[in-house]
Amino acid sequence: MSNTVPTAVLSMTGQSIWLDNITRAMLGGQLQKYIAEWSVVGLTSNPTIFAKAISGSRDYDAQVAELSAKGMKEEDVFFAVAIDDLSRACDLFAGVHARTGGVDGWCSLEVSPLLAYDATSTVEQAVALHARAAKPNLFIKVPGTAAGLPAIEELTFRGVPINVTLLFDTAHYLAAADAYLRGLERRVAAGKSPVVAGVASLFISRWDATLDAKLPANLKNRVGLAIGADAYAAYVELHSSARWLALQAKGARPQRLLYASTGTKDPKLPPSLYVAGLASPITVNTVPEATLQAFHAEGAVTAVLPPDGGPLRAALAEAKAAGIDLAGTAAALQKQGAESFEKSWADMLADIRSKSGALAS
Repeated sequence: MSNTVPTAVLSMTGQSIWLDNITRAMLGGQLQKYIAEWSVVGLTSNPTIFAKAISGSRDYDAQVAELSAKGMKEEDVFFAVAIDDLSRACDLFAGVHARTGGVDGWCSLEVSPLLAYDATSTVEQAVALHARAAKPNLFIKVPGTAAGLPAIEELTFRGVPINVTLLFDTAHYLAAADAYLRGLERRVAAGKSPVVAGVASLFISRWDATLDAKLPANLKNRVGLAIGADAYAAYVELHSSARWLALQAKGARPQRLLYASTGTKDPKLPPSLYVAGLASPITVNTVPEATLQAFHAEGAVTAVLPPDGGPLRAALAEAKAAGIDLAGTAAALQKQGAESFEKSWADMLADIRSKSGALAS
């Protein structure tokens, strides 16, 4: 086994490895290496990732200057830049998308985080962005807030592939999954195909970072994995239900559970904690680049989650017994996540404005 590649072993468990990062420099060759040698079969982005990419290099300066000189607003400049990058990434994953029959090979572009609580505007922007990019393997990311659920249903009904983001517990996941199923059921009732791709992104590591000071030593850094295992059990149960099987019989595919935010926040923890710990069939792990590199170098998969989530779930009952309001924490984390993306969005637009001014001078 000494010659095995850890990322290939993880892929063999039935989990898809997606990269949680994009930069223009990466598109020059590094991404092809990840696809060809590291079993990476998809890519996600978010406002924070693009904010770092644009501010952290001069790769975007010429395009920002050109578009700004045409009088484009900062948000329009961003979407032009992001769609260019993600279109190139979609092309690099086109072979994966074809050979997996559309299961993998996806890239993700997020709607403006300012729309997290506005379903109507979310639908309008998501439809426009998907049409503008015109890539069959592009997901549009939509926040799984209560206000976002009608948008998920409507976009699924319209056939727009959706990556639901900002989910933090099993209740959040099930609400997003229900919205997806309602969209598919409406398509079937209207005589449309129920084949509309989708994933539901459950954020993991922020749980442990948030609860670190509130938990006894024996519970620290266990809740994130427990949240993932609990949602996986619900995911398996849902896709064993009569409701799902009726859709599957008509050709529908699962809205796969996707583990997001799987890089450890605490440098004392093994970098691959949430990658190895959440290996599970018919799911996705979208891995930060540094975590992917660490796992590829020395990661190991020693177990796969059982259908009921296994013993990892016990930490949730223990956390409740220790006085943790899990539902309240999930709601707070979702709100904080939305606010964090809003801040990254504002910072990114300010950086585009600054670059535009400096380059014009």
